[in-house]
Amino acid sequence: MLLLPCFWRCPAGVVKLYFPKILLLPASRFSLSKEPLLYASVYLFAVTALASPVTYDRLAASERHGRDLVLALDTSGSMAESGFDREHPMRRKFDVVISLVKSFLKNRHDDNIGLVLFGSFAFAASPVTYDLAALQEIVDTADVGVAGQSTAIGEGIDQALRALSFSHAKKKVIVLMTDGYQNAGSVSIKEAVEKAKRRGVKIYTIGIGKPKDYDAKLLKKIADETGAKSFSAANAEDLKEVFEELDSLEPSPIRSHTMINRRPLYQWPLLGAMILLIGYLSFGGRVRR
Repeated sequence: MLLLPCFWRCPAGVVKLYFPKILLLPASRFSLSKEPLLYASVYLFAVTALASPVTYDRLAASERHGRDLVLALDTSGSMAESGFDREHPMRRKFDVVISLVKSFLKNRHDDNIGLVLFGSFAFAASPVTYDLAALQEIVDTADVGVAGQSTAIGEGIDQALRALSFSHAKKKVIVLMTDGYQNAGSVSIKEAVEKAKRRGVKIYTIGIGKPKDYDAKLLKKIADETGAKSFSAANAEDLKEVFEELDSLEPSPIRSHTMINRRPLYQWPLLGAMILLIGYLSFGGRVRR
């Protein structure tokens, strides 16, 4: 860009070199035209294009305010029972849960969420992530029996704790949803709860269905010992209210990784240079003639 003044200074210097007495000649013949401005503009656009300007689009804020949360869903055979939703009696309990989980995720813009499915065993269907759109798709693939027909609550908690072990959030939460009793798994509930207490993880428990269908006392004990709260949802309406209450959990600062999308912009100044050159070649020559 430092060479831009040459488009005005250099031509005048050349004229003076060949015509030392330029003041004695007609001014119109040797007056500087608007061509230097045109050349300088083309030069400016070309140099800008060669500099390869780019823009960066930050897809995730450097500071997020929310919590690290893992949803632990019971996928045992009993979750296939119908009659849980009064408006749609044929819908399975699991279908109602999945529908409400997806609605819950839509409002969690600042949360880092993972998904654990448990039945006869437990596994992490999704690590703790900010990519809630991808998590929604994973939730859609979950179904009854994907982890067996029994209920391993202890393993469900243990896998949720493992998912949270990579977290740096100050507040970590597990939301455990089940409609049965512990009847499978190699990890005891007591052992898993003690681990959660040592790590400062709250476990909110939700009993799905009639109180006799699940161990309500055990779920309340799990929540109480970890400083959380236990809920019961006898039907779809109750479960919806539970999710609304969970929606008011206090956030904590979380630092996210910044993802950057690089987009080149060289084509725009290059296009400007081409338009000026084409315009000059098309109309500049005609005016001279």
